[in-house]
Amino acid sequence: MGVEQRAGRLGVGTIGAGRVGPVLAAALGGAGHALTGISAVSAESRERAEVILPGVPVLPVTDIVERSELVLLAVPDDELAALVAGLAAAGAWQPGQLVLHTSARFGVDVLAPARAQGVIPLAAHPAMVFSGTTLDLARLAGTWFAVTAPAPVLPIAQALVVEMGGEPHVVDESDRAAYAEAVDTAVSFSTAIVDQATGLLSSIRVERPGRVLAPLVRSAVEAALARTGASTIDPALNGADSDFPFPDAELP
Repeated sequence: MGVEQRAGRLGVGTIGAGRVGPVLAAALGGAGHALTGISAVSAESRERAEVILPGVPVLPVTDIVERSELVLLAVPDDELAALVAGLAAAGAWQPGQLVLHTSARFGVDVLAPARAQGVIPLAAHPAMVFSGTTLDLARLAGTWFAVTAPAPVLPIAQALVVEMGGEPHVVDESDRAAYAEAVDTAVSFSTAIVDQATGLLSSIRVERPGRVLAPLVRSAVEAALARTGASTIDPALNGADSDFPFPDAELP
C-alpha cells in the first residue's frame, strides 16, 4: 500500500488507556479514522476509555493488532520494548501495518522486532502534559510533536500528527535521548518549583495559591523562552494554559 493510499482513512487500534492513548485516538477519530478498539486493564483506564472513546470496544492487545491498519502504542517507556517484542514473538504484527509509538525516549529502533515482520515504524511524541480528559483535545492544537521515521515514510508520520492537530518536527533517532531529557527536565523542574511555591504560599495562609502564581509562572516562562528566540508563547501550544502545566481548573 503506497503513501497516497495511507493518507486515506485507517482502522486505528490503541494499546494503552493511560492519559495519552485515548486522547490521541479520539483526535484521530475526529479526523475521520475508524477506531477499532483500545486495550485497558485497570478500572480507571477502562473508565477513561469509556468517557473519551464512547462506543469503542475494549479488546485484548492481540485482537487490536489483528483488526487495525494503524496501531497506536501509548504505553510507558519501560514497557514498550517488551510489548513490541512479545507481539513479534506471537507473530501478531502484519506486513504493511503502521505502528506508531508515543515515547519521547525512543525513535523507531525500539520497533525493530515489528519492523522485521514488515510493519511501517513511526514515532511521534507530543510535547504536552496530558490530563487524560477530553479537555486535552483542544490543547493538542499547535502542540509540537517530535517525529522520527525512515525517510520514505516520514510524510505518513507527519500527516498523522497534523490530523491530530499537532505540529510535526523531525528529531533524528540519535537525538531522541537528548530530546527526552529536555522534556523530562522541563516538566520535572517546573512541577517541583510550582509545588514548592504553592506550599510556601499555603503556609502563610494564601488562599488558592495556584491562582496567585499562574500569571507569574506564565510570564516568567514566556520571558525565558523569549531569550531562546521565541518572542511570545503561542496560546494554542499545549492548550489555553500553554506554558503552565496545569489547567486553571486544577490549580490548588
